[in-house]
Amino acid sequence: MSEVFLNSQHVGETDNWQSFIQAIKDERRKNNVTNNVNVYYDKPLDTVYIENTKWRARRPLIVVKDGKPLFDEILKKQVEKNELSWDDLLKQGVIEYLDAAEEENALVAFLEEELTPEHTHLEITPLGLVGITTALLPYGNFSHGVRLLQGSKNQKQALGFYAANYSVRMDMDVNLLVNAQKPIVNTLMHELSDYDKHPSGQNIIVAVLSYKGYNMEDAIVINKGSIERGLGRSFYYRPNSAEELRYAGGLTDEIGLPDKDVKGYRSEEDYKFLEDDGIVYPEARVKEGDVVIGKTSPPRFLSSMDDYNLMTNFRRESSINISHGDGGTVDFVLLTENEEGNKLLHVKMREERTPEIGDKFISRYGQKGVIGLIVPHSDMPFSTNGITPDLLFSPHGIPSRMTMNHLIELVAGKTGAMAGRYINGTTFDAEPEKELRQELLGLGFRENGTETLYNGQTGQQLEAKIFIGSMYYLKLKHMVANRIHSRARGPIQLLTRQPTEGRAKEGGLRLGEMEKDTFVAHGTSLLLKERFDSDKATVPVCETCGLIGVYNEFKKKSFCPVCGDNSEISNIDMSYAFKLILDEFKSLGILPKIVLKDKY
Repeated sequence: MSEVFLNSQHVGETDNWQSFIQAIKDERRKNNVTNNVNVYYDKPLDTVYIENTKWRARRPLIVVKDGKPLFDEILKKQVEKNELSWDDLLKQGVIEYLDAAEEENALVAFLEEELTPEHTHLEITPLGLVGITTALLPYGNFSHGVRLLQGSKNQKQALGFYAANYSVRMDMDVNLLVNAQKPIVNTLMHELSDYDKHPSGQNIIVAVLSYKGYNMEDAIVINKGSIERGLGRSFYYRPNSAEELRYAGGLTDEIGLPDKDVKGYRSEEDYKFLEDDGIVYPEARVKEGDVVIGKTSPPRFLSSMDDYNLMTNFRRESSINISHGDGGTVDFVLLTENEEGNKLLHVKMREERTPEIGDKFISRYGQKGVIGLIVPHSDMPFSTNGITPDLLFSPHGIPSRMTMNHLIELVAGKTGAMAGRYINGTTFDAEPEKELRQELLGLGFRENGTETLYNGQTGQQLEAKIFIGSMYYLKLKHMVANRIHSRARGPIQLLTRQPTEGRAKEGGLRLGEMEKDTFVAHGTSLLLKERFDSDKATVPVCETCGLIGVYNEFKKKSFCPVCGDNSEISNIDMSYAFKLILDEFKSLGILPKIVLKDKY
């Protein structure tokens, strides 16, 4: 007898599990039982599990009987004429949803040609094996899974035309590609997702060629002429916001041009872009430190009730200025209210970004790299037809990654560009590479995609044939302009007296254990003396009891709080963080002693 469980609860037993399971499936396919029911037989436990709970991952498959799919040519024509809908196919039992458990008892065929009498189901389309973004990758079955996933994820980081109403939106930290294009080599998913309405890349000429070592380690070399013609040009948008907050006692913030007698007033130079209402005018070109929204606030602390009767000079300056490392052009100013009825102001900044050394580009196949060199157009290699590549990609990125679809797209893109048509590269259902090569041959090119190139500087013919073609490349949001950071001196934290953290706060660059090792290995260990004293402090230490002393500002003399004025005090250089931990020990009731020895 086989035990039967319904939604993990024991409901009975059956002496013939095969007919029991088949009966449930037949009733489900006749639409007598809800299609949310799934049944699974666990052979080692001799148990039947029936599930109809919510939130299970289920997927549709075509039912197969005696090695033939129920979805035949007659049904196919009815679907094409819109005489049958998806729900009709479900009700007729032609298609059914299987969960992960029931699929364990099923044998699913990938393609109709593979069907045998043992098969129970057929995939609706092999493309259903991958997700939506992965389905955007052409010739996905010519690359292994890891690269496919990487290419899929990187598409999400690409710049493109993200929203048609971008000009009136206040999005945080967004980019817009200026000349976004639809790919020449596309897939079925490009059509289904209306990709031409929100593209995120450009079709460019790519040559697989080393260039003086500047594209080693996945780096790429870019043609300066292509950048000047608009390759990879984008805009970066970022808002600055201010709100008129209300405080206790009827006090409020005020957006406006601050008066000169306001506490913390800056110079007139800082407020030069503000108009009479205290708001910057559109299309003003501002840099870091410039004020874009003038604002004053009441004082932070009110010592008595008299202070509620405030004059202007009691107010403090709290304007919004461009933060460290930012700048650009004021694109759009929005004046509105928030849900509490407070005045809310947004100033949207726009910054033009042209590709520079260090910016990240990627093909759709996980072949990512940063710009290693921008070469003048005249120095780039050129073909017999005068075609100059926009980008040079290193050949060393192919053997270990085995992304064959990267190379196929170069040939397919070249064929599509010359024939003036889009190439279908849908995974498992693409135009065969052999046919594309024959078409390329008929267009007057070598069928293997190679051409003779000439050195742009000397004019000499390159000895090897160079693989060159058209390809869809994406610019990623990881740009040097957002990441570049350096510091000599700057703000420090109040508690540890060490530099602040983060680019926005003008923070220091942390040098850790591993970075220290690289300095030592390089033979520059003395540099560590400079690097490791960011919080250097001179502390008076009592030689008698080993406690930290106190410096008397009036007597210009240090003394020990335990031993008194007669103690011997020495000034010791140490990290302020170490002095801080000694104070932490004291607060725990632990007595830390510093034992001093003569240096010499």
